[in-house]
Amino acid sequence: QVQVVESGGGLVQAGDSLRLSCTASGRTFNTYRMAWFRQAPGKDREFVAVISGSGAGTSYAESVRGRFTISRDNAKNTMYLQMKSLKPEDTAVYYCKANELKLGLPYAYWGQGTQVTVSS
Repeated sequence: QVQVVESGGGLVQAGDSLRLSCTASGRTFNTYRMAWFRQAPGKDREFVAVISGSGAGTSYAESVRGRFTISRDNAKNTMYLQMKSLKPEDTAVYYCKANELKLGLPYAYWGQGTQVTVSS
């Protein structure tokens, strides 16, 4: 079982920056495809960004492309989401998801989420 823990959320003003962190347990962290999702009040959870195990491949939702940057440090078993030019519509609970392939089968592990609130 992979344990996933997010941190770094908070209350900021529009235009500010914030960096989220996500730590996942396991000795094969560098094989996990890691992703960020978010869920605003009354809305479905939506994809934000994803990064490959090596960190070489990334992809973003259109709503955050150019403002958010996903990265990882495999030596620390940690993934990051650097958020810039934050907008009130970025307000949500941000979740980290770890995707593991074990014996050919996919497993997904979620964290508990961290709240990001952007005031106008």
